[in-house]
Amino acid sequence: MLNFPTVVGAWQPSRPQPGRMRPTTRMLTGDLMLMPQSVGHTRFRYTIFALMVLITIINYIDRGALSYAASFVTREYGLDKQSWGAVLGYFGYGYMFGALVGGVLADRLGPRRVWIVAGVAWSIFEMATAYAGDLGLALMGGSALAGFAFMRVLFGFAEGPVYSTINKTMSAWATRKERGFAISIGLLSTPLGALLTAPVSVGLLMLTGSWRTMFIVLGVACLIALVVFMRVFTDRPDNNPRVGAAELAAIHEGRSVEATAADTNAAYPWWAFFTSRTLVLNSVGYFAFQYVNFMLLTWTPKYLQDEFHFNLSSLWYLGMIPWVGACFTVLMGGRLSDWLLKRTGKLTIARSRFAATSLLLTTLCFLLISRASNPVTVIALMALGNALNSLPNSVFWAVIIDTSPQQRTGTYSGITAFLVNTGAVLAPTLSGYLSARYGYASMFLATGAVTATGMLAMLLVRPGVGPKPRVTVSIPSQTAV
Repeated sequence: MLNFPTVVGAWQPSRPQPGRMRPTTRMLTGDLMLMPQSVGHTRFRYTIFALMVLITIINYIDRGALSYAASFVTREYGLDKQSWGAVLGYFGYGYMFGALVGGVLADRLGPRRVWIVAGVAWSIFEMATAYAGDLGLALMGGSALAGFAFMRVLFGFAEGPVYSTINKTMSAWATRKERGFAISIGLLSTPLGALLTAPVSVGLLMLTGSWRTMFIVLGVACLIALVVFMRVFTDRPDNNPRVGAAELAAIHEGRSVEATAADTNAAYPWWAFFTSRTLVLNSVGYFAFQYVNFMLLTWTPKYLQDEFHFNLSSLWYLGMIPWVGACFTVLMGGRLSDWLLKRTGKLTIARSRFAATSLLLTTLCFLLISRASNPVTVIALMALGNALNSLPNSVFWAVIIDTSPQQRTGTYSGITAFLVNTGAVLAPTLSGYLSARYGYASMFLATGAVTATGMLAMLLVRPGVGPKPRVTVSIPSQTAV
């Protein structure tokens, strides 16, 4: 017998039960139709993962596009190398705070609301970047630099919640056995987005002849992709009419009974993050990854132009090369981590030692770049170093899920992202200062020093050793005898 509310508009989705029919609303027509839960999709979660990758690829192109407009912007507004490094670094100030706020809101409001608000905001600010310099000249004391600072901070804040929200989404949608690989699918957007930034940005610049039009087109494209994603996404698979009973069983298999959000939040306040050596040192290791990521993303185009005199028409493919290998290793890393866990049964080997080894090899590559003078050698070492750096990308997020109480995954992901994304400020800013003062070789030496520090931190990480809960002492009341 079918059992659903008489008033369709009042229906609220609940966790389906095998063999039952449940109502769902056809999104285009509004007609009520019935779909047997038992014949639902068995791998719909991968559709969700794929759409997340699409959104975050566009997100990554958005943030990197400014680097390919460097020659146009610096010439139009008279910015020198050090000022340009500051422009690229302003994004990071907003980004790290956005990551912190986004993680907390993903826990409290659910990832869907965060996706909507953040996605609309960063699309608008991306389009507004086209007029950031003029805004500064008109309203900020005649300073184009101030205009770019203002807009890039807001844009960074809007983009900040992305990876904290991805981690919160994955904690609900991914099965326990595929956690490392599932996270790596979400993180594929980092190298793939960076790889596509070069041809998309250069293509739009050459097609339109206007760096301003490039930003407007990218902002509109992200809004369209966001609408598509939100049509099929729900915070939890239990509430999605496209997810079948078999898939739900797979997602929930092996998960322990969760405490209520109120109880967990009371036992683990946000500051309990800092009582876990594992979570803190994992942030240091992840910082090293992010430093490499933003140094390459922001400075590779200008470095190749200044040092080897490549023109814009060459950058569309040269800018892709350092990211090709990383697109494969970010997926391989999740698989390798899961395989090591299955083979050894030890999270320490599968997560921390695996990441430390990758960072050691990354360090060697960037130290060698500082000594190279041939463009072919430099670009090859960049590609190898970046591929090795991306290998443990999913590990850093997996350590958070392994170690955090589930109701605090978003919050602790946000705190991690806040700490890590100081690299989004430091990498472009310090690289600009060092290259202007000591030459480009010093930029790569500094990168090697950062990754060596990250390697040492990951050797001390012990996944699963979580933060200390708040202890509440109950004093029995005394009664008169």
